[in-house]
Amino acid sequence: QVQFVESGGGLVQPGGSLRLSCAASGRTFSSYFMGWFRQAPGKEREFVAGISWSGGSTYYAESVKGRFTIYRDNAKNTVYLQMNKLKPEDTAVYSCAARRSGTYYLPNEYDYWGQGTQVTVSS
Repeated sequence: QVQFVESGGGLVQPGGSLRLSCAASGRTFSSYFMGWFRQAPGKEREFVAGISWSGGSTYYAESVKGRFTIYRDNAKNTVYLQMNKLKPEDTAVYSCAARRSGTYYLPNEYDYWGQGTQVTVSS
């Protein structure tokens, strides 16, 4: 089993940046595909970014391409989400998740989830 602790959320002005971290416990972290999802009030959870176990392949939602970067450090059991040029519509609770197989952008395909961290983009 894998457990996660997210950090790095907060309040930022439009155009600003934040880096989210997701630290995993467990020895099998490096074998999982990792994803970041977000959920805004009254909306469904949506895929933001994903990264293969090796870090060699990354995937992004169209809404964040060119602004967000996902990367991982398997030696530190941590996956990151660097968020630049933030917009008010990026406001949501962001959660990391892990899966071994399935469709990467479907939340139901993921096996383990973090508790989430709030990101608020507002002036």
